[in-house]
Amino acid sequence: MNRKHFTLCEAAAAIRAGVVSSTELVEDALAAADRWDDPLGIYVTRTDDLALATAERADRELAAGHDRGPLHGIPFGVKDLIAVAGVPTSAQSLLRQRERAPEHHAAVVERLLAAGAVITGKTTTTEFGCGLPDPAKPFPVPRNPWDPRRWAGGSSSGTAAGVAAGVFPAGLGTDTAGSIRVPAAFCGVTGLAPTFGLVPTTGCLPLGYSLDRVGPLAHGARDCAAVLAVLAGTAPETFRPPDPGTGLTGLRIGIVREHPLPPAADPALPAVFERAVTVLADLGATVTEVVLPFRTEAVTATMVVASAEGLARHRLDLADRWEDYTSAARSLLANGAMISGADYVQAQRVRSLVDDAVTELFATVDVVVSPTAAAAAPLLAALTDESGYQDNDAAYGMAFTPYWNSVPDPVLSMPMGRNAAGLPLAMQIAAPRYADATALRVAAAFQDHTDWHRPRALGSPFPTSTEAHA
Repeated sequence: MNRKHFTLCEAAAAIRAGVVSSTELVEDALAAADRWDDPLGIYVTRTDDLALATAERADRELAAGHDRGPLHGIPFGVKDLIAVAGVPTSAQSLLRQRERAPEHHAAVVERLLAAGAVITGKTTTTEFGCGLPDPAKPFPVPRNPWDPRRWAGGSSSGTAAGVAAGVFPAGLGTDTAGSIRVPAAFCGVTGLAPTFGLVPTTGCLPLGYSLDRVGPLAHGARDCAAVLAVLAGTAPETFRPPDPGTGLTGLRIGIVREHPLPPAADPALPAVFERAVTVLADLGATVTEVVLPFRTEAVTATMVVASAEGLARHRLDLADRWEDYTSAARSLLANGAMISGADYVQAQRVRSLVDDAVTELFATVDVVVSPTAAAAAPLLAALTDESGYQDNDAAYGMAFTPYWNSVPDPVLSMPMGRNAAGLPLAMQIAAPRYADATALRVAAAFQDHTDWHRPRALGSPFPTSTEAHA
């Protein structure tokens, strides 16, 4: 296999087999960035020299018998809301453009580096993790490797695009209402929003204090499991899925089919989803249809809390530097001004009610599966009208992700097929809190029997939704 298209797990095995060194992997990553960073807008800041020095140290350690684990020597991208000491954290915003670099790493970066990972740079996002890309601002516009005319998704845009483009095999994102899962869905990679509180957020710029999570994006569930163990500070085997061939016998899977599909929904979605469900059933799982309790109320609560908590952080800057914000970010944050303290408290009460109901649901099934979004990646040109207005609702209203941010439970997105244009469509898998390993097990079993998640060379022909991938 071409080492430029290794998954994380394949790269880790190749390093230990002596097939490739960390330095060679990083050199490949930097060459890929030279080719794809500009047209795809993957990085805000590249750290080439630091990455090469870190890779050389990783090789010396391995030669001396010091193996830090599965991430040792693996190139990573880090979303530019997460602090890396000595590297500016811009949050893709003029408000932070000239700030000095942080002196300390975020907790998750500390853990990555302690595990031997190699940070290649800070990846693009949307401003402060909300809104839409704004070409009028002096920052890269993240584009989709499947079709650069299309959006990579928000807000962990650059990380998802970098994985999909083969610039690095894994990276970090954050998720407040779907910001890991939507980019993963649009870019055809796997992304996990872990159980709330499982992974520390210290050193990450917040959007919603009671919603934010940090998690991995990579090609497959087995890659995400290896990264999650490091981020959570646990043993490498904690989240490791069973070996291929184990199947899903005895697992109860609840299927959500009651999402109201908007007019712009992809016509291929229902059939692609049903084929994915058939794969899970063929693996031995018991499949039953379920209804998400308080679906509308949960989504509303998530958005109310995100706007209120976002405004709490940005209120003074919005008053003093309104024009420096992107139009979509200031619109979303300013919505918080219309939310009263009573509204915020009521939204948190609704979240508690939903949490109780979801706990009861998980007494009847082990995971809940649904599409991640109603459509594939939209065209960038469709995100902004002629007057410069950006419609957050039109862009994010296609996602089925915010429901799961209202509760602490882990939820993963993975590619499940393609539409007629060859663009990725995705499925999300939710599990009870702290059952991250169960969601990863289901995703890994699906990916052991399909190859929608496999790395692809850019420029290769698009597979169609009807092409067999088993």
